[in-house]
Amino acid sequence: MLVLLAGIFVVHIATVIMLFVSTIANVWMVGTSYLGTVSTGLWRLCNNTCEQLPVSTSDAASLKAVQAFMILSIIFSVIALVMFIVQLFTLEKGKRFYITGAIMLVCWLCILIGVSIYTARFTGKVPLSTRSHHGYCFILAWICFCFSFIISILYLVLRKK
Repeated sequence: MLVLLAGIFVVHIATVIMLFVSTIANVWMVGTSYLGTVSTGLWRLCNNTCEQLPVSTSDAASLKAVQAFMILSIIFSVIALVMFIVQLFTLEKGKRFYITGAIMLVCWLCILIGVSIYTARFTGKVPLSTRSHHGYCFILAWICFCFSFIISILYLVLRKK
């Protein structure tokens, strides 16, 4: 049981770190142009230098929603990690990890909404580029989506142990 808890803790920390990286780094979409490689993230457009991400007025609300949901997912994931540690040492068997599992499900839902909005509204939209593809931050966000769901289910199952 101790090995299982340690494994879940390590995966949870990895998920938090990957959420930070995917939200902060500016490599959600990568394209090529006559200037070289162009990448966009949730915050900036980067070529040789990074500048404010140019967004049309029709896409501005969508971008703000993606930014908000990704930040919320980080917050909920960190809260769930703290709650896991607190519940591990304070609650008795059979009552543990309800709150942690529920908070991780909320984190999972925030990642799902944020990345889905980004997929629907911004896929293939890299200014000044001819060909574009998804960058590593987009892929990390989907990996965090999977990990947060698995972790939340494991927390809910572990409440009985």
